[in-house]
Amino acid sequence: MPLSTAITQGIQVDVDCRFVPEQSVPDEGLWFFAYQITISNLGSETVQLVSRHWVITNGDGQVEHVRGAGVVGHQPTLRAQEGFQYVSGCPLNTPFGSMRGTYQIVAQDGTLFDAAIAEFSLVDPAVLN
Repeated sequence: MPLSTAITQGIQVDVDCRFVPEQSVPDEGLWFFAYQITISNLGSETVQLVSRHWVITNGDGQVEHVRGAGVVGHQPTLRAQEGFQYVSGCPLNTPFGSMRGTYQIVAQDGTLFDAAIAEFSLVDPAVLN
């Protein structure tokens, strides 16, 4: 079950996230989280993901914006009913926080729109106890 799901103009974005203890060093203020994104084109037109915008908020409320072309070196084109999946990661300087954002999508006719990435939590399970 995804941690977050959003659908914008036929583009569904599902996110699964987990804490990665082997890449984290809490004593030095580093917590690392891996997330898997599945982007599905539920529509009938071909689209292309051209850029991303992440809003990362740490446990102290500090906000970082990350923008860039494509995702993990790709600007995937998705035909109707196709999907694209990738895994990436996020270092954080607190044991919990959140991420949300958008993917800029270009439709076949050249129209641009932002597909939402619904907010999801980044949590070291050890802080829940």
